[in-house]
Amino acid sequence: MSYNFNNLIDRTNTNSLKYDFALERGKPTDILPLWVADMDFQAPTEILDEIHKAVSHGIFGYSDVKQDYFNVVHDWFYRHFNWDTKENWLIKTPGVVYAIAMAVRALTEEGDGVLIQQPVYYPFQETIRLNNRKLVVNSLVYQDGKYSIDFDDFERKIISENVKLFILCNPHNPVGRVWSESELTRLGNICIEHNVIIVSDEIHCDFTYPGFLHTVFAGINDTFAENTITCTAPSKTFNLAGLQVSNIFIKNEVIRQKIKAEISKSGYCQLNTLGLVASKAAYQYGEPWLNELKAYLYDNLNFVRDFLKERLPMIKLVEPQGTYLIWLDFSQLNYSKKEMEDLIVNKAKLWLDPGHIFGKDGEGFERINIACPREILKKAFEQLENAINEMMIFNNKTQTNMLNFIQK
Repeated sequence: MSYNFNNLIDRTNTNSLKYDFALERGKPTDILPLWVADMDFQAPTEILDEIHKAVSHGIFGYSDVKQDYFNVVHDWFYRHFNWDTKENWLIKTPGVVYAIAMAVRALTEEGDGVLIQQPVYYPFQETIRLNNRKLVVNSLVYQDGKYSIDFDDFERKIISENVKLFILCNPHNPVGRVWSESELTRLGNICIEHNVIIVSDEIHCDFTYPGFLHTVFAGINDTFAENTITCTAPSKTFNLAGLQVSNIFIKNEVIRQKIKAEISKSGYCQLNTLGLVASKAAYQYGEPWLNELKAYLYDNLNFVRDFLKERLPMIKLVEPQGTYLIWLDFSQLNYSKKEMEDLIVNKAKLWLDPGHIFGKDGEGFERINIACPREILKKAFEQLENAINEMMIFNNKTQTNMLNFIQK
């Protein structure tokens, strides 16, 4: 490999949300963080070079982009996903969650139903509730270690709950599904029939594992494109979240103008200057780095799978088809939320995302970010193994003592 993803980079004392805010978030300071979805890898050198050029210039006034920016972004999505975007479809926002909030506010009224498929990225439900819309859940079906969609429930909820907007997550965070074109087509047809607009969060589109291809929802047909807000960003792909740039594509002129108006009402205009520089450089020069990164992440996934099979068989890996976030099923331990937190945080000294924050359907699961050097990943799972073994020994001793007490 040309890039060293095994390099351990000290991220402490950099105001890193992932590493520097354990105490503020109620966690012990010696905890190992594998929670929030940013990577422990430096961005590609080519991106850093372009940022350094901009910094050397030394002036950071209001900035925007011209045709060459769109050309680079367009080329990326056309080459990778055969999706032919147009320049006037593009709206730039500081983040995908911000764009989703703008869509919720622009396209629905208070009390309208907004549907999501839990367990799913928890800011979805927060955005819906904080804007006084009705949260409607079409729970994903978990069976035989795999997730699928209950289409009958999906349509039933749309009709009964006055759903106006559907927030799709593809690839799905946290369960790792890369929805097939047939699944997406069935969802889209139901939405079209019942006049439901789709916000498609495709921020993880560049991370799919061998054998799986990402399908851009709006690229399936023109009818879907006219009914969809497609949310993309270089932030997950190239580890640029802190630079706050997202590229949102909306073909439908009426929908696009409504969202532009909502953004204007929020008081937001030009984006982060360095973020625009980084975004363009990422899509222009970042592909070789990404290809090597994906191979490294696949090896990380293989490491986790083997470790669980050999040393922690009671924990089941939900096989991901995409993303660098893996979803682990701890249900065989039969622990309560409190017991799970004690195991993960206090015993294993790990900071993960507990499944219940993704909705009730996530209870008994944990989300782990594997975008880190192998050494960190190995350390994390060894700590988890030791904690589970100690807890089991303690529980066995407790049961034995109770049995002896009863017999006496």
